[in-house]
Amino acid sequence: MRRPIFTRYGDAKVEIAIQTLSGLAGKLPPRAMGLVIEWASRHQHELLADWELARRQEALNKIEPLE
Repeated sequence: MRRPIFTRYGDAKVEIAIQTLSGLAGKLPPRAMGLVIEWASRHQHELLADWELARRQEALNKIEPLE
């Protein structure tokens, strides 16, 4: 099953697989893509847990931003 993250930066959009952190569709500028991948790698387990909550239409847990 595909579990994506959808990210926007200005007019650019990208879909990233949570499990592999690889791009599935779209494109971001390299610096923005690097920041997204860094954040997602730090919170991969939380993203997967939120994905399961979303599938059950339950409230998502807050995930801290990249600092």
